[in-house]
Amino acid sequence: MSQTSKRKEIYKYEAPWPLYAMNWSVRPDKRFRLALGSFVEEYNNKVQIVSLDEDSAEFVPKSTLDHPYPATKIIWIPDNKGIYPDLLATSGDYLRVWRSAESEIKLECLLNNNKNSDFCAPLTSFDWNEVDPNLIGTSSIDTTCTIWGLETRQAIGRTSSVTGHVKTQLIAHDKEVYDIAFSRAGGGRDMFASVGADGSVRMFDLRHLEHSTIIYEDQGHTPLLRLAWNKQDPNFLATIAMDACEVVILDVRVPCTPVARLNNHRACVNGLAWAPHSACHICTAGDDHQALIWDIAGMPRAIEDPILAYTAAEGEINQIQWGATQPDWIAICYNKCLEILRV
Repeated sequence: MSQTSKRKEIYKYEAPWPLYAMNWSVRPDKRFRLALGSFVEEYNNKVQIVSLDEDSAEFVPKSTLDHPYPATKIIWIPDNKGIYPDLLATSGDYLRVWRSAESEIKLECLLNNNKNSDFCAPLTSFDWNEVDPNLIGTSSIDTTCTIWGLETRQAIGRTSSVTGHVKTQLIAHDKEVYDIAFSRAGGGRDMFASVGADGSVRMFDLRHLEHSTIIYEDQGHTPLLRLAWNKQDPNFLATIAMDACEVVILDVRVPCTPVARLNNHRACVNGLAWAPHSACHICTAGDDHQALIWDIAGMPRAIEDPILAYTAAEGEINQIQWGATQPDWIAICYNKCLEILRV
């Protein structure tokens, strides 16, 4: 690896189309590999796998697949030991699981929970359980969340395909559900939370689905678009409301009262990502072209200012992901560009 690329703090890739969905691969043998989803307002969209060539210091597209409609989210299988097949999932009209090979990506299964209708209820988001990679939870505009069980055939090299079945489907909110995320609390397998158009954050336990806990309700009942759990301390989660310039930090031990509000953004916040390796750092990004890193260790004192700010001169940042197995790097998307930033 040359000295020049060793010192590089930012790598940039320009895709052929505007980008929205994006995620880091976590496999130990695939450093600096990301999946990108196009955002074109028509049926034909793409998902592209890119990888950083550390010698040339350039991102190289490895493979591209056709995807119906823009992917609302992309996640690589949370397999940081490399023992499962090299899988990738996308949400859109349905949940799809793909298998990545060197030069091509093959569809393993399409998971549809609405067999009796010609219409599908689009999926707004999903989460892949990090403790049990056989669990995926999806959120939909039809007010439900669905927990899928995958059979991924642990043995590598076997070509048998991935299959999936519905473990449970529940009505999660009074209106559309916009995001879902598994919590690391209680073993990390059974607890998850969701946010939606009714302006609430609700928490569920797969072992006791007869009731849910409302952790927070937006005072103006503004829809909540995203939520993310702190990766190191399962008591904390963050959420953002539609068109809001602030991020709300919640403590599940103190329901309904935010422990902090991060409000330095000068336009609406589009994404948030907790540090994979630290309980007190979170990164937020928005339409003001800024990605901000905050230190929340001082809570419940007010968090006035971020500790680090990066401005993407050319565009509104619509996606941010913090590399789970490469915690020194944050990835952002704006317009047609992917950038990874060393932090």
